[in-house]
Amino acid sequence: MKVVSVVGARPQFVKAAVVSRAIREAGLLEVLVHTGQHYDPGLSEVFFRELDIPSPDYHLGIGGGTHGENTGRMIEAIERVLLEERPDWVLVYGDTDSTLAGTIAAVKLHIPVAHVEAGLRSFNRRMPEEINRVLTDHASDLLFAPSETAVRNLLREGIDEDRIKLVGDVMYDAALYYGAKAERESRILDRLGLKPKEYLLATVHRAENTDDPERLGAILEALALLHREIPVVFPVHPRTRKRARAFGLERFFKEVLTLDPVGYLDMLMLEKNARLIATDSGGVQKEAFFFRVPCVTLRDETEWVETLHGGWNRLVMVSLGKIMEKIRESLALPVESLEYRYHPFGDGQAAKHIAGALRSQYRATS
Repeated sequence: MKVVSVVGARPQFVKAAVVSRAIREAGLLEVLVHTGQHYDPGLSEVFFRELDIPSPDYHLGIGGGTHGENTGRMIEAIERVLLEERPDWVLVYGDTDSTLAGTIAAVKLHIPVAHVEAGLRSFNRRMPEEINRVLTDHASDLLFAPSETAVRNLLREGIDEDRIKLVGDVMYDAALYYGAKAERESRILDRLGLKPKEYLLATVHRAENTDDPERLGAILEALALLHREIPVVFPVHPRTRKRARAFGLERFFKEVLTLDPVGYLDMLMLEKNARLIATDSGGVQKEAFFFRVPCVTLRDETEWVETLHGGWNRLVMVSLGKIMEKIRESLALPVESLEYRYHPFGDGQAAKHIAGALRSQYRATS
């Protein structure tokens, strides 16, 4: 049995690290395709090295264009790979342009598609990611849901229950495995002179924030002001830096501790030891929840509603005053007062459940 796995962005590399290991341990043949969507070495190559992901069998080198340009070129290139490899399954992850391109290329060739992290919904159709995940879910043959909330979303949209598998969240698998590795290997706190629980960690990359000068300006100014009260550590995504330069907002970078994108192990170490995390990343929201670090999400909604339970994650309307207010409130709240009574993201063995389901489904249909 052969599986073609399609990845292209940082969160997908992390998910593929644990799933690829489980697929290979299950005795299945995997062909790894990297679309090149994240073409910056800080967002791509370092993750393959740190996470022990096998080198891609195909590197398509597609990135840097618009959503339409990228997706179209990826479909064409992935189709050529699929015609050559003739896999039994195509495995896609998450909600990026690479996800949608892999799905479309496969279904046009009548190759079954399995979607890891199916059923997430922000209910905000202005997000490119929302369109990608909805279309992928409805085209996929096997949907690996990370939580009961995701299962309910899929059933509500009329997707056949037999296609849905509740497996848990592979990001939880990764946090458990690589969090321990980060403790052993990462030296980033010493390198930056940071003390545990005495800094705020920030990440910003989503188009709704980076492409709007008012929203991006509000976020950057808030972080600069907060840095006067608590050190703000800010690994800057290339898109965020590019947009800040275009909007004349680069001055704010000088008022916080900015970094180039860091590797996954260093990022986990920064997350685990932060006093609070401010982010618009779905993955970072969850990792904060896994590590019991309070989080303020710089968005009006979240796909990961489970993280809001017990007050661990709080949404904020993106304006200067609201961001300052919400972060200060969260910093003042004792961590001991937050509830952590359940874990909605599975047993930490999601990757093994996925590999087993692929093999079982293949045997049942062959």
